[in-house]
Amino acid sequence: MYPFHWVPAAGQRHASLDAHPDGALAYPSGTGVRTLCGSQLTADNSKLAWLWETCAECNAEARRISAELPTSRGLRG
Repeated sequence: MYPFHWVPAAGQRHASLDAHPDGALAYPSGTGVRTLCGSQLTADNSKLAWLWETCAECNAEARRISAELPTSRGLRG
């Protein structure tokens, strides 16, 4: 399992190290999150939002983090 979670916000899919609120499986719409690209954004957990493009900065940082995990195979590809 990776320490980050994906979250649609501000027109892209971002990643965040913030914990999900109250043990939720996703960030509910309206939840403020700090993203791996360094932005403070508001989650949009709508069906359409999950189809948005991935933030390139969050994707690069998520790949870096996953490659450093000792039991991870990483996100290479």
